[in-house]
Amino acid sequence: MNYLSRHCRSISPYTAGEQPRDKSYVKLNTNECPYPPSPAVEKTLREYEAGDLRLYPDPDCTELRAVIAEKYGLKPQNVFIGNGSDEVLALCFPTFFDEGDEVAFADVTYTFYKVWAHAFGVKARVIPVDKELKLDPEDYLALPDSVRGVIICNPNAPTGMPMPRADIVRIAEQNSERVVIVDEAYCDFSQESMIGMLNELPNLVVVKTLSKAYALAGARCGFALASPEIVDGLNTIKNSFNSYTVNALTQKLAAAALKDTAYYAAVIDKISKEREVVSDALRALGFTVLPSRTNFVFASHKTVPASEIYFALKEEGVLVRHFKKARIDNFVRITIGTREDTKALLDKVAKVVKNRS
Repeated sequence: MNYLSRHCRSISPYTAGEQPRDKSYVKLNTNECPYPPSPAVEKTLREYEAGDLRLYPDPDCTELRAVIAEKYGLKPQNVFIGNGSDEVLALCFPTFFDEGDEVAFADVTYTFYKVWAHAFGVKARVIPVDKELKLDPEDYLALPDSVRGVIICNPNAPTGMPMPRADIVRIAEQNSERVVIVDEAYCDFSQESMIGMLNELPNLVVVKTLSKAYALAGARCGFALASPEIVDGLNTIKNSFNSYTVNALTQKLAAAALKDTAYYAAVIDKISKEREVVSDALRALGFTVLPSRTNFVFASHKTVPASEIYFALKEEGVLVRHFKKARIDNFVRITIGTREDTKALLDKVAKVVKNRS
């Protein structure tokens, strides 16, 4: 007897990056921050009263919403908070789309979008990126009526390349009857955020995470910024699943992190500078490295297949990410780590390339 629904059996779930426990690796495969959370976060963690865990968390995340609103010059009514940006993005599907509607996104982008579309009975209109793996804004300006929304990851993952803010504004303006979701998971490393356009574009939803620049991947906190009407809709769907998605400790840690702007500005600066060091060194070893504005690089070697690089590096104790996906299966995605991580990576990569020559 099979107790699973036909729908459940038809879904191919998202595959997360490896989180190995068998040995110690230089872990450059899941775009985690190489530096610890800010001292303010550590202080909050030390001072948290364990006895408070007997109580349910604030389902409205009142304090954290106020902190986020102040940081971005918005009102708390513009803020929706979830258990990581993945949950926020997933909840967007039943909030905005009915079964059978279409949502448009790129063929080379965050692969979870396609999984969520299938899981919620939404049709994916997959739009190819150009030959340079860039999103062409022209492809999103004359969509058919069946398309009810657009998702743009900016900067895009796994390529790392940003779309200029002006292009996204044009897409949002030309799709005023559709929701336009901009996934800014990596935008802390870029200068192309759409947050400043929220008051002018009522169809815009900006989704952000604290897992990358803010070093809180293990705490699970993400948020959406949008009109109060959209936020109310997201809350309706969330509260139809689970009112308490963000635990009490995470709410406190996230608020502390978002207030410590100086610390994280320094972290972002270090990662951005290290990214250029890694990019230049990989190019010197024969790699093509796409121009990234994230905390990772996307690289392809001119003679050594990406799958071979991935497995050889893993044998050498360095984890990177390889996607077995059309158009990008000869690239590896490499998270930017500390200077020590960079040295280990480049030593091992040079060894792999030399052995293959």
